[in-house]
Amino acid sequence: MLQSEVNTFPESGLLYGYSPFREVQVFIDGMLAGVAWPFPVIFTGGVVPGLWRPIVGIDAFDLKEDEIDITPWLPLLCNGAAHNFTIKISGLNDNRNGTASLSGTTDSYWLVTGKVFIWLDATGHVTTGEGPYEVTPAPNFQVSSSTGKSVNGTNETLLYQVNAQRSLSFESTINLSHGNETASWYQSLTFSNAGNYTDGGNTEMNDQQTTGYDMSSSGYARHINYPLYAYSVYASYMDNISYVATVNRGKDVQTLGQPVFPTGLESFSAVDGIHDIYSGFRGASLSTTQDGNATYLANETSQTSFSYGTTEQDMVFEGIHINVDPSTQKFPPISGSHELFHRHVIAVNNTVTEDAETLVDQSIGHNHGRPGSGTGFAIDGSNAHGGHWHGMRRQRV
Repeated sequence: MLQSEVNTFPESGLLYGYSPFREVQVFIDGMLAGVAWPFPVIFTGGVVPGLWRPIVGIDAFDLKEDEIDITPWLPLLCNGAAHNFTIKISGLNDNRNGTASLSGTTDSYWLVTGKVFIWLDATGHVTTGEGPYEVTPAPNFQVSSSTGKSVNGTNETLLYQVNAQRSLSFESTINLSHGNETASWYQSLTFSNAGNYTDGGNTEMNDQQTTGYDMSSSGYARHINYPLYAYSVYASYMDNISYVATVNRGKDVQTLGQPVFPTGLESFSAVDGIHDIYSGFRGASLSTTQDGNATYLANETSQTSFSYGTTEQDMVFEGIHINVDPSTQKFPPISGSHELFHRHVIAVNNTVTEDAETLVDQSIGHNHGRPGSGTGFAIDGSNAHGGHWHGMRRQRV
């Protein structure tokens, strides 16, 4: 939610602020060295718990780390002095005139950590160089919002929109033992989020998209696409509350070259039918989607709650081929792919009802044991809240 609109529905408490936009920033000696626009993780209690039984949200149990190539900073980092690495999380502050700026903070709970991976040159060689030369224009943010009032003068609706674009470029000359090389790191990212609150905030719709790519002179590159749509309705009667929600989301990532962490291709190098074409792969593609709807019911008097729903997930992992154009900084087009893994799962009311998997064109069977009752699950002693949005909104990491 825009920071200027967090008190739109005061009878229900403050909305989460600093906009839906989040940026993870890496600084070296106080200078920006790269950013990450994170995948919107939804944990196992997010939105409505029944969405995530037993299929959990994408990355909920395996939070992925983003990679930033700091090779262009070697001329600075190899000068023999101490250096500071800083990681910050920022949202947006809006000024009510259609623009916004980085807030430098958020009101949510974030845990961050970082690693620096180092490759050594020949023994006795001291790395030197010139740079980095930075092209870091200010990010572009556009925001808007409008409210509508009911007949009694209270806020009834809230519409808001957040758009963001950012590009970064760093380049330096590195003097290595075998000669000079140009090291570069380039990022281009876009973000949009449209939100709509109606019925005094009891009904919420959110449509978000994060896209972009990173490119390194080392040959490493990554393209991301994170679509997210969520719709939820809250209702209360006496001491009973309910949430009904729909979530459609995806994570689409293509990785080229050799990143610090394995891409997943490594496991297929010796597989029959793959090792002959393995050397032709220039990267990996992982595409997964989740579509679900669920209901959450709670009673404040008995301190119990109940949730049920249906979630469908599809995942495809492929080795990819590309067309390389060294004259451009854009992510190279994919010229072909070979499916290595595919899994499609449907869960209804805490029971897996369909599970089909293929591994290198071979079907893999799954035995999920005795089917469940198909009637959802109870959460006793849940301490359910009567005010809407409490504990049920999307969480981000």
